[in-house]
Amino acid sequence: MMIKIASAQYDIGFFNDWHSYQAKVERWVAEAITANAHILVFPEYASMELASIFGEVVYSSLSGQLHAMQSLHADFIALYQGLAQQHLCLIQPGTFPLELANGEFRNRAYLFMPDGRYDYQDKLQMTRFENEQWLIKSGGELKVFASDFGKIAINVCYDSEFPLLARRQVEAGADLILVPSCTDTLAGYNRVRIGCQARALENQCYVVQASLVGNAPWSEAVDINIGAAAVYTPVDRGFPDNGILAIGMLNAVQWVYADISLSAIATVRQEGQVFNYRDWPLQARFV
Repeated sequence: MMIKIASAQYDIGFFNDWHSYQAKVERWVAEAITANAHILVFPEYASMELASIFGEVVYSSLSGQLHAMQSLHADFIALYQGLAQQHLCLIQPGTFPLELANGEFRNRAYLFMPDGRYDYQDKLQMTRFENEQWLIKSGGELKVFASDFGKIAINVCYDSEFPLLARRQVEAGADLILVPSCTDTLAGYNRVRIGCQARALENQCYVVQASLVGNAPWSEAVDINIGAAAVYTPVDRGFPDNGILAIGMLNAVQWVYADISLSAIATVRQEGQVFNYRDWPLQARFV
């Protein structure tokens, strides 16, 4: 079965109200559905454009915007849940900074299913900015999600740079890892890109990166955004020689599409030129 992936190079916007945001998201989703996409992936912190709704006093404050956005969390859930059901697709809408009952924030990546179910993966490895300035805390659980398209995992941006996270998810059955990312330098983008490619190579799986693009001078949190969306693969027989199935033009506003076959993952692990996935445990001899 071929599965069409749509990975977003999503431009951060500025809105006067919720309805304007909703209309933008609906346009993006409709475009991907028209292209017959089954799985849609948006970037990390794409939701931060919602802070613009609350006015300058709020959106110019790192803490103020996080607290204000909580009033839109239920609408955020309902929007993507409804779109996944309406279009019978799977949507990973990037991340939403969610305040927990104890007052701590988590960078939460939801996954919405066609039947109305949804789950989430919290970011586990926090960047210096998140730790030192934004005070967003690490999640405490690593998950794998069962779907109509097989088992799927999420590595939120920086998480993709830590191989043992993806390895545990792959060992739990994930053949597809989604990586919503937000990077404000070319070096940052390349770190995540290289991490994604390395995870695809060593686990012989697909890794999909989505990137936030564009500038938002009104926001201290997401003022500069640099990146490109891509679908990475094993580097082996039956896959691209460079491990890149599709990649967008840097900083362009666009969907990046690719058709993937999860059965091809099983094949390469059994019949590949090398056995990165199978040979992983051999490293233990030297540790």
